[in-house]
Amino acid sequence: MRDKQAAGDITAVRAWLDEADHVLVTAGAGLTAAAGYDYGDTGRFKELFPALYRLGLRTRYMVGVPLPPELLWGYWAVHISDIRFDPRPNRLYQDLHALVKDKDTWVMTSNVDALFARNAFDPERIFTPQGDYGRYQCAIPCSRQTWSTKPLVEQLLKAYDPETGLITDPETLPHCANCGADVEINVRTGPEFVDDSYLPAADRLQDWLNAIPAEHRLLVLEFGAGFNTPGVIRRPGEHITRHLPGARLVRVNPGHPDLPSDLTGRALPVAARADHLIGTLTRPSSATSTYGDYCE
Repeated sequence: MRDKQAAGDITAVRAWLDEADHVLVTAGAGLTAAAGYDYGDTGRFKELFPALYRLGLRTRYMVGVPLPPELLWGYWAVHISDIRFDPRPNRLYQDLHALVKDKDTWVMTSNVDALFARNAFDPERIFTPQGDYGRYQCAIPCSRQTWSTKPLVEQLLKAYDPETGLITDPETLPHCANCGADVEINVRTGPEFVDDSYLPAADRLQDWLNAIPAEHRLLVLEFGAGFNTPGVIRRPGEHITRHLPGARLVRVNPGHPDLPSDLTGRALPVAARADHLIGTLTRPSSATSTYGDYCE
C-alpha cells in the first residue's frame, strides 16, 4: 500500500510540475538536513566540536547558549565555514535546480546557508527572511550596517584550537567597527535583527507574484518546513495558494505533511524526505529503492 501511495504522489507531483508556468520553491530546515547538514546529527557535532561535546552539548542549535566569547566564536567559525562556505557542490540542491530550471522560478527559504545560491539558483530570485550566515552585525545594533563573515571566519580559524574549541588570540575576537560593541551573526533571533539587505528581495518576490496572470499555473513546492517558525514558510505558502486562482501547493514533509482543509484539491501532502522525492523525480530508475524509504 505504501508503494502504491508513493507512486501516486510521484505521478501527481510530476504532472503538477509539468503543468506549472511558474514555480515558487519554499524550504525549511528539513531540506538542509536532507542535503547532509543535519543540525541534530550528534556524530557530526562530535566530529566538528569535540570540546563542546565534552561539555555536554550535542547539536548545532546554539543560538542563545551562554558561552564565553572565545568558545562561542570558535563554534561560529567552524560551523559557518562548514555549512556556509563549503565550496563543494551539493547534489540535492543541484537535482532540485534541474527539476525547475526551465520554469519561471523563485525561492523563499528560512535556511541561512546560501545553498540555493551556491548551487545554480539565481541569487536575485532568492528571499531569505531569516538572514544569512554570510553576514554579521552590531548586537545593539548601532546602525543598519552588516559585514561579510568570510574574512572574519578565515581570521578566526587561524586562531582556533580544535582541542579546546577556543579562539586563542583575543585580538581576533570581533567587535562592531562603528561603536566597539559585541557583534552577532546576521540571523533573526530577536528585534535587534538587521533585515535591510533582505527586504529588496521580498519586494521583488511580491512584484513577481502580483504579475502572475490569473490563468497561469503557479506551483508552490515546499520542502521540510515544520512548526518551529510556521509563519515564515508554511503559512505564507498556504496563503499564496489560497489567494492566487491558479496556484497549487505540494508539501513535502515526512512528519508534518498535513494541509488546511480549504486547500483540498489544490494541495498535495507528500510524507517523504526531500532527498527521496527529488531523487525519484530526477532519476526515475531509482524509484524502487526510493519507495522503500519513502515515509521515513
